[in-house]
Amino acid sequence: MAVDLLLGLQWGDEGKGKIVDVLTSNYNIIARFQGGPNAGHTLVFNGKKHVLHTIPSGIFHQNATNLVGNGVVIDPVIFKKELDKLEEQDVDYRKTLVISRKAHIILPTHRLLDAASEASKGKAKIGSTLKGIGPTYMDKTGRNGIRVGDLELSDWKERYRALANKHESMIAFYNVNVEYNLAELEKEFFEAIEVLKSLTFIDSEEYIYQAQKAGQSILAEGAQGSLLDIDFGTYPFVTSSNTTAAGACTGLGVSPNQIGEVIGIFKAYTTRVGSGPFPTELFDKDGETMAQVGREFGATTGRSRRCGWLDLIALKYACQVNGVTQLMMMKGDVLSGFETLKICTAYKYKGEIIHHFPYNIEPQNVQPIYTEFKGWSEDLTQMSNASEFPKPLNDYIEFIEKELEIPISVVSVGPDRKQTIFRK
Repeated sequence: MAVDLLLGLQWGDEGKGKIVDVLTSNYNIIARFQGGPNAGHTLVFNGKKHVLHTIPSGIFHQNATNLVGNGVVIDPVIFKKELDKLEEQDVDYRKTLVISRKAHIILPTHRLLDAASEASKGKAKIGSTLKGIGPTYMDKTGRNGIRVGDLELSDWKERYRALANKHESMIAFYNVNVEYNLAELEKEFFEAIEVLKSLTFIDSEEYIYQAQKAGQSILAEGAQGSLLDIDFGTYPFVTSSNTTAAGACTGLGVSPNQIGEVIGIFKAYTTRVGSGPFPTELFDKDGETMAQVGREFGATTGRSRRCGWLDLIALKYACQVNGVTQLMMMKGDVLSGFETLKICTAYKYKGEIIHHFPYNIEPQNVQPIYTEFKGWSEDLTQMSNASEFPKPLNDYIEFIEKELEIPISVVSVGPDRKQTIFRK
């Protein structure tokens, strides 16, 4: 049975966690395929807000297995805190949560390295979440990393000490003031490791293969967004993994011809956290309104998100790279009350009008060209059927569908899982 894929099409924070939670009842397995605790997937139901960082967003459904794939990097300390919160919610995760032996582990010194590296960049910093993600992926590609499966080996602590010692010498090389007490950090780390070791480790590629043979349905869950992809994003202001559809294959061990539906999630406008170019960013009252109404603060870092109009050039690029088969538009309710809405439908790039995503979108090279739309004033949050949508909203949706040549199957009109309207 084919593996369906759900991923973000912008700079992250699109609302993937909510949609995975909504769709989980249709799947036997939810599998995270890349990223780590730099992700923040927010779910709202029964009046409560839940934030997941590494654990797949199907964990609140007892009938689904939640798999952390080989492409994910795990911070045992943060992972333990997530598990503690699940226990508070009476979620029996031991029966439904499995972890790939090939997933890499974030050490305390990875986080220290991240902080030292970012501090050394000064004004050129990339806006890292300082979770140790980048250094962990560097050790992975440098063939130095420690994997979950290593915890089952008798000499894993010796492997840990050798790598931690190497990291400390690298931190000293940066020659920046990073104060830390490694012994204290390690105490918390090793306690969390014991909790991690109590969970079920699997050879995930074989597990998924056998699940497919048995006819089980699988949804691969991405983290961050396509424009943060290490290869196809706005480099160097990107994450350290492949957030695009190709990352699902390498992050789970699934062959390309086994991918089924590719579900692309995007906001009705655009946001970005941290540094990096953002052609449609707003610095006026419209941008402030989006941020306030949309509660645009990072679920992982708490940082304010930059807000701007929908960038159709960037969105079309993400759809092409991923082979998106259906779209889901989030936060349509946030745009209620704007008299006029804008969508970027072209770039002026070095004096020339273009309709594709160029190599460099820094402001000195790119200016957005907008198409204007009539806004709507209706409160969408109380609507439960697409037939209730005001005409300007339908016009907005249909324009996007026509330009991208991909159907928008879902429109989200609020944070709760119930505020999800299926159009088709």
